[in-house]
Order: sequence, then C-alpha cells, then structure tokens
Amino acid sequence: QVQLVESGGGLVQAGGSLRLSCAASGIIFNLNVMGWYRQAPGKKRELVAAITGGGSTNYADSVKDRFTISRDNAKNTVYLQMNSLKPEDTAVYYCNARRITDLATYISWGQGTQVTVSS
Repeated sequence: QVQLVESGGGLVQAGGSLRLSCAASGIIFNLNVMGWYRQAPGKKRELVAAITGGGSTNYADSVKDRFTISRDNAKNTVYLQMNSLKPEDTAVYYCNARRITDLATYISWGQGTQVTVSS
C-alpha cells in the first residue's frame, strides 16, 4: 500500500521560511518522479516543483529562486524548502509520486499540509 505523508506546514509571516517533508512507503522511491503541488481555495491544483530519481528538477515560474526541491533516496523522503514566502503561496501543499512504465502510469497523492502566509 502506497503512503505519502507530508509534514512541515504551518503559519508563517511573509518573508519567512518553511520546509515541507514527504515520507514515502510502498513504492520503489528512486523510480518515481516526486512532486509538490498546491491548491489554493477556489483555484486548480498546480505543480510547484518536481524532481526525478536522478535529481533533475523543474519549478513553477512563481516559485523559482525561492523554493528548492530535494530528495533523499536512502530515506524515501522528498523535501520542499520554501523561502521568501508570500501571501499568495498560501495553499494546501500535496506530495505526489509518479512512475511511468511501458504498461501504465502510477500516481499517488499525500493527504496535504496547509501552508498559510500572513501579510
């Protein structure tokens, strides 16, 4: 059974920092692209950042130079370091695991963690 458990969310003032963690189990972690998505009230879920098993990354333009995604394959954990936070970063942040094989695409989601940035 796949489990993605996020932690590290909370309330922070604008300009502050938070570090999100996502611990994965039930998957072959290093074969999965791990991502962080977010969903603000009334908005669609959007990709924030993603990282391949080999460490290649991509970011949404809105978070480039402020957020850093990383992973520890030995610990089956992916992180999102968020600096210079803005009120518009307020959202529920979801961890995502995605693996594409010749036969199927496997996608899993965590339960989400709330990030609130006050002005």
